[in-house]
Amino acid sequence: MIRDVEVLSSLVETIRRFVHERLMPAEAQVESDNLIPAALVEEMRQLGLFGLSIPEEFGGLGLTMEEEVTIAMELGYTSPAFRSVIGTNNGIGSQGIIVDGTAVQKAYWLPKMATGLVIGSFALTEPDVGSDAASVRTTAVRDDDHYILNGTKRYITNAPVADVFTLMARTGGKGADGVTAFLVPANSPGLSLGPIDKKMGQRGTRTCDVILEDCRVSADAVIGGIEGRGFKTAMKVLNRGRLHISAVCVGAAQRLCDESVAFAKARVQFGKPIAQHQLIQAMLADSGTETFAGRSMVMEAARMFDSGQRIIQEAASTKLFCSEMVGRVADRAVQIHGGAGYMQDSPVEHFYRDVRLFRLYEGTSQIQQIIIAREMTAERR
Repeated sequence: MIRDVEVLSSLVETIRRFVHERLMPAEAQVESDNLIPAALVEEMRQLGLFGLSIPEEFGGLGLTMEEEVTIAMELGYTSPAFRSVIGTNNGIGSQGIIVDGTAVQKAYWLPKMATGLVIGSFALTEPDVGSDAASVRTTAVRDDDHYILNGTKRYITNAPVADVFTLMARTGGKGADGVTAFLVPANSPGLSLGPIDKKMGQRGTRTCDVILEDCRVSADAVIGGIEGRGFKTAMKVLNRGRLHISAVCVGAAQRLCDESVAFAKARVQFGKPIAQHQLIQAMLADSGTETFAGRSMVMEAARMFDSGQRIIQEAASTKLFCSEMVGRVADRAVQIHGGAGYMQDSPVEHFYRDVRLFRLYEGTSQIQQIIIAREMTAERR
């Protein structure tokens, strides 16, 4: 686990160079091909990016929350697709195993996830189930020492390249207590994939349906070996996921600010750079201020997380603010660029589309508002 300031600083600088020298030059290719080059995925493996949050004993870097969000901000500076491919390995895919998995599950899966030899995917959303996650309809019926799974999962990130799915299915009655978490290998009999989704943005981040037709998995696939604990497992790791995404939003906002400043300095109208026009300055100032505010919220909430404090409200507040904030920064960036910002060869054009998704996953903005209000009005001793 990294604790030395110099070691962390060196890691941050290494990843920053990787982002600027290797990932940013490949953004246009990823946007065009809707695919991350295999060579870059391998470089990400070599840098240890698939195991940022996985404990050192299992081959990961074991970063604290504060350290992880620092790295996530650097990765957010480039196309979200690059961060997304490592996201589940560092998020619900591994964290669910870390907090609730059996010793055997930890020993088998975590080292493979940490090295990126196994790519994880989180399968919760269904055609009729999104924000109401406790209403999962996919079923899992016990059959001796196996379970038979039936159902369809929708918009599943990394599904086309995943080796294992952390998948939620119903083993009991209605509500959250009937949901169980399974580790389902992608090559399980009865598991198939739908066509790759055509999305508004975040090209290179591939999603598709995961279809379960009498999919047979071992009873050992139940995370923790206990039925009915899947929803609770997911809730345990949500705070970490929300802070990670918030940090990515801050990184994207900083990239948009930098692109806007560079363009405003170079673009001349009415005899001077538009950066000298007050209305442009106002947009730059608002974006810079909001980016700083988001960064401050992320770092403070991460420190609270690491100290063991209860941060349900703070994590939801941070995710709400940062995901909404980066959308406003992206909109201003396009406005500052004018017509050039609407062209597909402009970074701000694809970021404008890419960041829209941040307001939807890890809980929509409206779900965050409900959580915040609930926490504010709760009576606690």
